[in-house]
Amino acid sequence: MGTVKKDILIGFLVALFATFGGVFLYLEYFSKFSFDDTLKMIEEGKLYGKVLSLAAIPNLFVFFIFIKKKQDNKAKGVLFATILIALTTLLLKFF
Repeated sequence: MGTVKKDILIGFLVALFATFGGVFLYLEYFSKFSFDDTLKMIEEGKLYGKVLSLAAIPNLFVFFIFIKKKQDNKAKGVLFATILIALTTLLLKFF
């Protein structure tokens, strides 16, 4: 695998990890309710898209860190993952 593809894949995986970290932070620390209760409320209210879009905020910080370090290909991977998350959010909103 070429270094460009490898860097893009690393950026993509870091962005997914940051998104899942954002979901965990939101559910654990920013919600007034317990972790399980919050998951139940998200499921009942069909709020998957809203929570996912909030959880993608850490991708912004990861993107700018890669840009600051001049690791443009990793930043492309983060951007690709963020676009994929946005499309997933769009699908969850309408379906």
